[in-house]
Amino acid sequence: MSDKLATILQAARNHAEQVILPNVDAWNAAKKWPRQASDKAGAAGLTGLYAPEEFGGQGLPLSEGIQVYEQLGLGDGAYAFALSMHNICTFAGCGYGTDAFKEKWARDLTSGRKLANFALTEPQSGSDPMNMYSRATINGDGTWSIRGAKAWVSLATEADIYFTVVKTSDAPGHNDMAMIAIPADAPGLSFGPLYDTPSYNFLPLAEMYMDEVVVDEANIILPIGRGLQGSLMAIDIARVSIASGCCGLMQAALDTALSYSKNRKMFGGKNLDLDGIQWMLGEVATDLEASKLLYQKAAESLGTPEGPLMAAHAKRFVPDAAVKAANTCTQVLGGMGLLQPYGLDRLSRLAQMLRIVDGTTEISRVVIGRALQQRSSTLPNLSVPKGYGETW
Repeated sequence: MSDKLATILQAARNHAEQVILPNVDAWNAAKKWPRQASDKAGAAGLTGLYAPEEFGGQGLPLSEGIQVYEQLGLGDGAYAFALSMHNICTFAGCGYGTDAFKEKWARDLTSGRKLANFALTEPQSGSDPMNMYSRATINGDGTWSIRGAKAWVSLATEADIYFTVVKTSDAPGHNDMAMIAIPADAPGLSFGPLYDTPSYNFLPLAEMYMDEVVVDEANIILPIGRGLQGSLMAIDIARVSIASGCCGLMQAALDTALSYSKNRKMFGGKNLDLDGIQWMLGEVATDLEASKLLYQKAAESLGTPEGPLMAAHAKRFVPDAAVKAANTCTQVLGGMGLLQPYGLDRLSRLAQMLRIVDGTTEISRVVIGRALQQRSSTLPNLSVPKGYGETW
């Protein structure tokens, strides 16, 4: 591990322990994004992880920067998720945006002074981006007029710019898709009521409406024909980032259970002395180690032909393991595990949320299943040996 990565990971862990954990319950009660906290994340170098150093970023490769969310996940998975999406957008803007866009936005995004988020999903299409209704029309002066709606937009009303994927014609398919960065103050951009999400109310989620929003051509991040490809890459990064954050969540749940059970007196000893408790927590520990290895392998594969499949494996396995870990650790505490001060109920709900966002575990199974079908086509056919099954 490089000194730079070690420094960033320590900064992320400090942020989780000193900023997130002491305040997350108050954030949820206030139902407001903690802008002061994300400002501190920016000051600690956590909002420009993959962006080039020339724009104020850390210049980390994806395989290293994604490890930050494991540390942030020790504090809160929804907060880690929001920062991961901001970092993906910052990576896209600094890497593929126009020179004019970089000049105006890059340093504000890498420093966290401005926040960004990604808008792909639509109310009627869910995980099917091919069924997209948002449209952008190129005007005579080079500007783009955009109309349509997006759903499950995180940092809704709070982000300063939204990286939005749209179609530019009514033709079927994805060859006309583009990604456009829409500033929050653009006339015609509005949001619906915030979704009611009990365990992460501080993260604003809502539908986003675009009513003839006009955007300058300098805000084109990915031109016509590259919108879907770029979006799928962003989703792969997000899926591995979620898996990373889930590892932090699992560690937090396990440490809570260990801290409680080592002192809880029962049946003439301590809970942690009981074989049953050790076996339950031992299974969580094994799942955690396997999850770390899997998300790290997936992170190393991003940008390669096997990247989408490895991202699907990580998104399929790790959030499921996190749900199981949070529930198991709650069970270890018994009735006390239901009480808010221990935080396990919050972790259980967060784990369930992370199973769903950026592609449900079922979508990951579809990706894995298709890869298996493709692999099967390269294997020799096996038939039933003669004499077997002839009467079936």
